[in-house]
Amino acid sequence: MRVATDIGTSSLARIMGGVNVFPVSACKTACVSPLIRRSAIVGVAAGLAFAAWKFLASRAADTGGVTYQPQPFPMPPKPIPAPNFVDATAEGSCPTSHPIKGKLTSGIYHQPGGFAYERTHADRCYRNPTAAESDGLRAAKR
Repeated sequence: MRVATDIGTSSLARIMGGVNVFPVSACKTACVSPLIRRSAIVGVAAGLAFAAWKFLASRAADTGGVTYQPQPFPMPPKPIPAPNFVDATAEGSCPTSHPIKGKLTSGIYHQPGGFAYERTHADRCYRNPTAAESDGLRAAKR
């Protein structure tokens, strides 16, 4: 089905013998169909790129507890180190990432394999002895 559209009815068109006639249906399907197809392809490609980005971000290397604070444009992000301790569980045990047990009431920290390590109910757990000493604790004598 051909649809004719009148573009103009000026005096020049009447002198030249008629009105300009253009087929509309051919332009509608020929111009719009590739745009829809291209838009769908771009949308699928963008979705796949986003999924790949999220997948790779989830597999990123552990930064060791360091987070970053955004800075104004010319400066790089400022690293903010994580605290060197974590709170102990309710039973007083420590995770394997922070094996040093610290008792705040006595001001002493215990290392694995020490005399009272197993029976100590920790208040805080530290990454290493240096972190416990920087928090004001001293090493156990035995």
